[in-house]
Amino acid sequence: MKIWAHRGCSQRYPENTLLAFGKAMDIPGLTGIELDIQLTKDGELVVIHDERVDRTTEGIGFVRDYTLKELKKLHIYADDNPSQRIPTMDEVFDLMGNKLKEGMRLNIELKTSVWPYPGIEEKIVEMVNQRGFRKNVVYSSFSALTLKKVRELDKETEIGILDYKVSDCLFKLKGGCGANALHPCWKGIDLPAGKISGYSVRAYFSGHLYPEKPTGTRLDLGGLEGMGITDVFLNEPEMYCDALIAES
Repeated sequence: MKIWAHRGCSQRYPENTLLAFGKAMDIPGLTGIELDIQLTKDGELVVIHDERVDRTTEGIGFVRDYTLKELKKLHIYADDNPSQRIPTMDEVFDLMGNKLKEGMRLNIELKTSVWPYPGIEEKIVEMVNQRGFRKNVVYSSFSALTLKKVRELDKETEIGILDYKVSDCLFKLKGGCGANALHPCWKGIDLPAGKISGYSVRAYFSGHLYPEKPTGTRLDLGGLEGMGITDVFLNEPEMYCDALIAES
């Protein structure tokens, strides 16, 4: 089972921040980190999950209505740690550059299912390729049109289609969205393992997000593998990777 840090170490640290990503990078055996991107009013790629800034900052309103300079004035509070800011993709690549060169992977989810963000596909594919990280990146989205555009821009890159049910992921994949991996909710595995074998099946979990304390419990990874799941996106990946290394 491959373990990914969902929005970084997002149970103990604020999601989609350089702090959460840095903590994830220190976990031995971690496969990769997942994050979400949107565009600012002035066309800059920023890392944030919600279309609005209300939940994670003291600001109010949509990401797309803020310039980058305005977004950078907002705070993401982190308990005893210094407050964080909404990072740009350039800042994330600066932080993760060496780890990516060493083989760590990065799942970039394009948040285009609510707003289309014209030009976001071109911007991120160009940035990834200019940085030389193409082999280390997986693009994902709930929008089949976004993934189709990414595939047109890069014929060889890895793409995962997001949906709740794995059957809907497979339907979109076979419909020509350009994806070659399935990214369902773990509760949405509604096909037998034999029907999805041969694909990377990266399942996402709802779980707890910061500021939640460690649960002290672990999922049954063997049971998930039996369902055909190959990878998991977890908010508390540090609970798993050390145990996997100890068992190997």
